[in-house]
Amino acid sequence: MNRIQLSEGTFRELRDFIYRHSGIYINDTKKYLIENRLQRRVLEKHLGSFEDYLYLIKYSGNGTELSELLDAITTNETYFFREPQHFEIIMNILLQERLKAGASRIRIWSAACSTGEEPYTIAMLLHERGETYRKRVEIYGTDICNRALQSAREGLYSSYSVRNLPKEYLKKYFTPENGNYRLSEEIKQMVRFMRANIVKPQETRSLRGIDIILCRNVLIYFDDKAKKTAVSGLYDSLNPGGVLMVGASETLHNITRAFRPEVHNRTVLYRKV
Repeated sequence: MNRIQLSEGTFRELRDFIYRHSGIYINDTKKYLIENRLQRRVLEKHLGSFEDYLYLIKYSGNGTELSELLDAITTNETYFFREPQHFEIIMNILLQERLKAGASRIRIWSAACSTGEEPYTIAMLLHERGETYRKRVEIYGTDICNRALQSAREGLYSSYSVRNLPKEYLKKYFTPENGNYRLSEEIKQMVRFMRANIVKPQETRSLRGIDIILCRNVLIYFDDKAKKTAVSGLYDSLNPGGVLMVGASETLHNITRAFRPEVHNRTVLYRKV
């Protein structure tokens, strides 16, 4: 395959275009990332240069190529039961709070859900708790990557994705298929997936009245401005007293004072007050 070179000027234009449409900031040292991830797309479109590709995404108008661009540059590495302490807190503390308060409906949103492992982990845990939980809890998953969402809806996972699953869950909820594992329809039907960009509030406006939002290991890809935009939108989506959960290595300390931090099991949560 002939390799097409990416000039510094075109890299900066592509980088700025990606930032405006996704909030993902790619610094000057990551030119190779853009060049490597977009090579195939440039050739698939029978274009002769990255300059031609930049023109295409700017002026194609139908949004399809923008979606393909974001699919190519976003990282979709996740797996079931990642940072398991968060799921323990959801099941043993946060859901119990809402049930004791008499909530007839509890809504959980996995923001930037990638290929679905996070919301499906919650779905399996709810299924284990019985019909009361399944009927009263709604689970939503959103991402900007159409390819990831398509994979989530299909529910076919590699051995890497299921490596932390308890054996009884793997046996109960998955069927082996050509070296991969297919999730049961019963669990898939418990999650509603949709495309939405958390740095564009107009795309998440339909998600309101949420009780728990997971936005884990996402903000690290944003600069301060995009972080504040995303977190402000997530705040607006939460019910009073609702909780935002970020990754174990992330903090909202320098982003917003709108939430009240709480510590449960050595894990920081952010409560809307």
